[in-house]
Amino acid sequence: MSDQMKRIVLASRPEGAPTPENFRLETGELPEPGEGEVLVRTHYMSLDPYMRGRMDDAKSYAAPVPIGGTMEAGGVGEVIASNDPSFKPGDFAFGMLGWATHGVQPAKMLRKIDPDQMPISATLGVLGMPGFTGWYGLTELGRPQKGETLVVAAATGPVGSMVGQLARLAGLRVIGIAGGSEKCKLATDTFGFDACIDHRAYEAAKDLRKAISDAAPDGVDIYFENVGGKVLEAVLPLMNPHGRIPICGMIAWYNAGGLGAGANSDTLTGPDLWRNILVKFLSVNGFIIANHWDRFGEFLKEVAPRVASGEIKYLEDVAEGLEAAPEAFIAMLEGGNTGKQVVKLV
Repeated sequence: MSDQMKRIVLASRPEGAPTPENFRLETGELPEPGEGEVLVRTHYMSLDPYMRGRMDDAKSYAAPVPIGGTMEAGGVGEVIASNDPSFKPGDFAFGMLGWATHGVQPAKMLRKIDPDQMPISATLGVLGMPGFTGWYGLTELGRPQKGETLVVAAATGPVGSMVGQLARLAGLRVIGIAGGSEKCKLATDTFGFDACIDHRAYEAAKDLRKAISDAAPDGVDIYFENVGGKVLEAVLPLMNPHGRIPICGMIAWYNAGGLGAGANSDTLTGPDLWRNILVKFLSVNGFIIANHWDRFGEFLKEVAPRVASGEIKYLEDVAEGLEAAPEAFIAMLEGGNTGKQVVKLV
């Protein structure tokens, strides 16, 4: 076993979109687990949009990554040392291991993974935080009913594809929005969406709105919000009375800094926004999935068998090596990934 580890730290805070200069690769001594702690060699780490918010020194639901601190990430890998009886070397575990080849966590903060039951990388996507986000947001806040119409952007990502597939299985008409014709084809052919619209084909929100309206002639009952920007502007006027909007992200605005600073729209002003919510009796619910881990077991019980049987499908975009993480992350924020973005370290 090597006595060295590599990690990627936040070298500087980005102004707008992150650049490679905002990250720094460091090599250091392998950490030693203390009492009740476990050392894990990471095999796969996750890249997720929320990490962009952690790069800003802005007040939010979680503290920012400090300058010089290891970038935050969920990871899954093999236990190589343990000072807790619940884990032994050779076990596999998921935890917040960071952008690093190894991580030490208290045993109580790790979840044991059976590699014979599922590919371990699935714990980062379809059977991890993103899939759970889609499941909880749709079932708890979207409250889907057979025959309704749902719209979700980032349709081929791990959240959007979970939302769309669950809605389709519940008997809804599902309309995806994605960046590019290839992703739209994946949404319909692989994930079974009824229609998918390429937002890159429409500069103005009003033109995107017309395309969505054509695909949703009966209006929109559920808009699963994980993007913001012109997609929100396009969809909101199409919402039916008593529609529901679960909000789990706003990736279109993350690179503005400050978690959405300067995100005021030229076409969807504050009065327009609030009037739509008021006169259509909309339910708009923001949620952070970290506050709902008590439901994770229920999610796995319902969804894992559907993944195992192939009823729910998933895609992974795999970058090779820790050094590839910054570029993969930057590309992901611009929609450059297809499926769940992970980094393979082993």
